[in-house]
Amino acid sequence: MPTAVVTGAGNGIGRAISRRLAATGAHVVVVDRDADAARRTAESVGGTAVECDVSDERSVAGLAEAVDSVDVLVNNAGIWRSQTLDDSTVVDVDDVLGVNVRGTWLVTRALMPKFGPAGGAVVNLTSVLAELGGVGRGIYPASKAALVALTKQMASEYAGRRIRVNAVGPGLVLTEGTAAEFGDPGLRDAVAAAMPLGRIGDPEDVAAAVAFLASDAAGYVTGQVLYVDGGWSVNGSAFIGTAIQAYLAGLGGEPAVGGPSGGRTA
Repeated sequence: MPTAVVTGAGNGIGRAISRRLAATGAHVVVVDRDADAARRTAESVGGTAVECDVSDERSVAGLAEAVDSVDVLVNNAGIWRSQTLDDSTVVDVDDVLGVNVRGTWLVTRALMPKFGPAGGAVVNLTSVLAELGGVGRGIYPASKAALVALTKQMASEYAGRRIRVNAVGPGLVLTEGTAAEFGDPGLRDAVAAAMPLGRIGDPEDVAAAVAFLASDAAGYVTGQVLYVDGGWSVNGSAFIGTAIQAYLAGLGGEPAVGGPSGGRTA
């Protein structure tokens, strides 16, 4: 039975990825800094829970000690802050880069020795905002753009070990982390209608893309980014904001920049 390690797997997209990979026959190591969330997901997929803060080197070393072998690694853990660059603090920037970029590098480096001679697959979770940016998203788009470059560098360095490295870039996906921002059904419907495919994404949409890149069906694919965004990247970054502004104007409300103060992208 292959072993798949999924970070940020306690909730949302990470939980959906864990379920999808378990359905393919993998034993899933569910990694999350929230031990209870990790345990709940692990129990639901028959996997193993490991508490880990991916931004902390000692914590990641503990993860490596807890894992015997790896066939698939999914670097899903991520956080964001909804703020302008001017309003961002050094702490905000360090936190976001620490989890999204340093965390991906730390976990991958620590688990590389766990891959066998047959190789395997690494899938990093970036974002459509890596290409487009977004008003009120602060350093988050830059962190995800860095992951695109890191994915390509990993693909280059690890190809000799028969390890493929790709990325999935979700667009707007309804999770626990985004529900607060789009909790108003009318606002959610307005944004969905503005999407080229006419709906907001589901965690299972992302999980399916991750499972493909982790599978033998993608055996000759490495260093690539697969955007799962419902056409967001086709229309550019402004159309969602336009839909929100139009909806708020219809309610007589004031336009808002960004959303809640921040959260997990996992």
